[in-house]
Amino acid sequence: MAAKNATAEQKNYQKLAKQYEKKRPVLKNCIRAFFVGGFICIIGQALNIFFYTFFDFTEKSAGNPTVAVLIFIATLLTGLGVYDRFAQFAGAGTAVPVTGFANSIASAAIEHRTEGYVLGVGGNMFKLAGSVIVFGTVAAFFVAIIKTLIQGGL
Repeated sequence: MAAKNATAEQKNYQKLAKQYEKKRPVLKNCIRAFFVGGFICIIGQALNIFFYTFFDFTEKSAGNPTVAVLIFIATLLTGLGVYDRFAQFAGAGTAVPVTGFANSIASAAIEHRTEGYVLGVGGNMFKLAGSVIVFGTVAAFFVAIIKTLIQGGL
């Protein structure tokens, strides 16, 4: 009997909470994320072109310094508190590119620095990074197997 009352109370609460919940502008947020994420990618492409035009990089190898510069900029802006305000406006548009990963790592490091460098910064910073690195490694392994099978290597 008590379980039925608890379930009914939960349903009533959910109904009441839904009435007062602020409606989210999903379409507006998607458009904003699309354009901001695209703008970040345009900056990355411009950096890529800059590296292979003015330095001794090929189009393929220019990606390495491009990613490094984007990570540096995102980390610097996170440390200055600018990236988070920008992410509030842009939403998922800042989370998808490599800059979002750099922001999440730097944010964790800044947030936990009072706990010490090893257990605070290192321990908490790599909670997120560990899963991303494992996923990237496993995905690269399967892509390599599929590419090898397609090319008839096995």
